[in-house]
Amino acid sequence: MIKANWLRVSAAISALTASIAISSPTSAQTETTAPTATSNNLQPRIENGRQVYDASQFSRFNPRTALDIVSQVPGFIIDTGDDEARGLGQADENVLINGARIAGKNNDAFTVLGRISAANVMRVEIVDGATLSISGLSGQVLNLVTNSDETTGITGNFKWRPQWRRAGDNWFAGEASISGRLFNGDFTIAVENDAFRNGAQGPERITNGSGGLLFLRDEVARTRGDRPSINVSYNRTSTAGSVFNISGEYGLNHFRQRVDTLRTQPDTPDIIELFTGREREWNAEFSADYEFNLGGGRLKLIGLQRLEHSPTEDFFSRTFTDGITPTLISAFDRTVDEGESVLRAEYGWKTSSGTDWGFSLEGAYNFLESEAQLSNGDLDNSNTKVEEKRAELITTYGRPLSDNLTLQATLGGEYSEISQGDLSRSFVRPKGSVALAWRPVDDFDLSVKLSREVDQLDFFDFIASVEVSNDVIDAGNPDLVPPQKWRAEMEATKKLGAFGSATVTLFGEKISDIVDTVPRGPAAEARGNIDSADRFGIELVSTLLFDPIGWQGAKLDIEVEAAKSSVRDPITFRNRRIGQDDIYSYEITLRHDIPNSDWAWGAGIEDFDDVGNIRLDQIADFDTRAPYSWVFIEHKDVFGLTVNANLGNLFDRGERFVRTAYGLLDEDTGEFTRLRRDGPIGFIENRNRKFGLIYRLTISGSF
Repeated sequence: MIKANWLRVSAAISALTASIAISSPTSAQTETTAPTATSNNLQPRIENGRQVYDASQFSRFNPRTALDIVSQVPGFIIDTGDDEARGLGQADENVLINGARIAGKNNDAFTVLGRISAANVMRVEIVDGATLSISGLSGQVLNLVTNSDETTGITGNFKWRPQWRRAGDNWFAGEASISGRLFNGDFTIAVENDAFRNGAQGPERITNGSGGLLFLRDEVARTRGDRPSINVSYNRTSTAGSVFNISGEYGLNHFRQRVDTLRTQPDTPDIIELFTGREREWNAEFSADYEFNLGGGRLKLIGLQRLEHSPTEDFFSRTFTDGITPTLISAFDRTVDEGESVLRAEYGWKTSSGTDWGFSLEGAYNFLESEAQLSNGDLDNSNTKVEEKRAELITTYGRPLSDNLTLQATLGGEYSEISQGDLSRSFVRPKGSVALAWRPVDDFDLSVKLSREVDQLDFFDFIASVEVSNDVIDAGNPDLVPPQKWRAEMEATKKLGAFGSATVTLFGEKISDIVDTVPRGPAAEARGNIDSADRFGIELVSTLLFDPIGWQGAKLDIEVEAAKSSVRDPITFRNRRIGQDDIYSYEITLRHDIPNSDWAWGAGIEDFDDVGNIRLDQIADFDTRAPYSWVFIEHKDVFGLTVNANLGNLFDRGERFVRTAYGLLDEDTGEFTRLRRDGPIGFIENRNRKFGLIYRLTISGSF
């Protein structure tokens, strides 16, 4: 299979080389051949405290979309924020489009920027969020300034991302969009299929508490998914300055998983195990906002509606080859409907002294309704509906304290009511923040922020669920309350002149009512609240440019993050890390755009580690075993297209999974009695899977 995949990619690269050899000198992209890189090619200019890059400074990358431009801004990493943020008021994405936040919740910065043609980008601005009249933003924020010109006509972009690997070929990943003028406004129509074909295979050893071998498994796992979607958006600015935006999206999420296992044990007939999982989801989102002058300020009205329908089917069977023992079957089917409705109003004005004032009022309704069935018994708390009604009021105050020091403060709170069945509870939570942005010199920024936040609950934690392959039950917990936290953050950005940029962020969190696994009665367990937890960490984002040392067109992008946390374990009563919390992650990428040519090449490496899933009767830990690495070669003008060939997993990264289960195992009958983690070890599963080399081809173009 690997040889066949390599032949496919070799053929693609050969075709690429042949195309380059016969490319016409009058092809569409010849007029925009990447210029020779200079030492100041990616250096910003400073305007009113903002770092400004003109779109032309990124021409050496031959960008097709705004995302291609933003991805090359030195020292800046797109942060899509918290996907589960409460409503719209706590959205913390660090990308703005023409000074406004990205509308909706399904549309993150990567998605929206990928739909904007590079030809429509005028410039990129980097500014400290605390200097903006936008509640909650701090640290480095990117503002993309686009040009809406009636003479531009229809523009479009497309990208096809086929991939070949041992688990299967993926021919169906890609996206396309068209944009243009309509009724004195701008429209965009985008289609995308975020398809994937993954898989791995390898052995698993199951040993008892003393390390003795119980049996072996040889496993082959395959997953595949298709996530097609269509998005239509329209925006218009009137001659009076009123701004109207509307967006609608509909998508599918079709997912399939299959694990085939041969279980062997000395002097015992083989056992064949099969696990399959399936999901057939549809989701839809509609959002609109209207901003206009009112009195001495601006009023913005926002509406959002999201719906999701997700039927899932999990099946597990154990077939005995002795011809006597009957096949054991366990199945868990569930259909979940989710929804979110948000209405929000924002009003802000600036006084003659330069002070920004603002008020925001938001109302939201969230629900999750579950209908589930377990093949071998009833499951309490699985057929239920969880609802939350919430109202939030926030006041924002901002003003410059001096020429290079700006203050932004927010103060308010929220009222929420959570109900499930006959149980209903209400909460009043204070919220707010204080942020300072300081620029003592043009090439150095420092921002500090202290905030009081309320986190969004995962409604799936309220309902019971089953992992049929591991015979693990989550009881569900209707008594959950929203976690709160104090968060302190300091971010320092230093421009390194012609050598690039570096940003260091320090953060610390003091969390109340954190959600982790807790006991539910003498034997059951579920997600629940623990009184308090601490978390702190550091992040480095840097771009190093090598032009000053003579390596024209080369740069190194670095992103490193490390964190540590502490929570009191409800079983051992000792401090440990928060379950499934990040420990570290890094990504380092080298790119060289060869001067006076359309060629580029590069390489990269990334890895991560996190805390295992710490349950009350077991610990499940996933480890990558080796970093993921890749090399690529790119040509920016193959008959007007950009073609990138990527070879990944050079260090043969695998997946290691270790599950330690506590309890009493009868090795003669195989019967296992679960106990808490302060008891003896019953068995340990140690699984290693490999997935081999990954071959990718990305073909992108624009019109």
